[in-house]
Amino acid sequence: ARYTELKHGRVAMLAVVGYLVTYAGVRFPGAENIPCGFAALNEIPGMVWAQMLATQFVMEMANGRLTLDGKDFTGTQEFPGDFRNGFIDFGWNSQSDAWKEKKRAVELNNGRAAMMGILGLMVHEQIGNIGAVLPYGQ
Repeated sequence: ARYTELKHGRVAMLAVVGYLVTYAGVRFPGAENIPCGFAALNEIPGMVWAQMLATQFVMEMANGRLTLDGKDFTGTQEFPGDFRNGFIDFGWNSQSDAWKEKKRAVELNNGRAAMMGILGLMVHEQIGNIGAVLPYGQ
């Protein structure tokens, strides 16, 4: 469904940024010794895994109970993936329908590009030439 593609695209956009930032050496306080990429999987403490899983669970439950078309059960979403819930608008409601469709298409296409981008970064890391792709990190 389109909602699933949109959600995966949003996660991929965050993943690409996170991969590039950690590869450049930026770390949260207390995580300075954790490497980037796949090497981090074995170094992440158990409580951090628990926090990540709990966050994912809460986010899925907060946006859960979706209908088959991806809309929330309250009916407040304008489209699948709309998480404003009538609270934060940032001027979205004051824009034309054509503008909204264009912005939604841009987000969807950027998400598709990010899905391919994170896949490419992970593949290059596994084949051992990530330094050739990202020469200014590590």
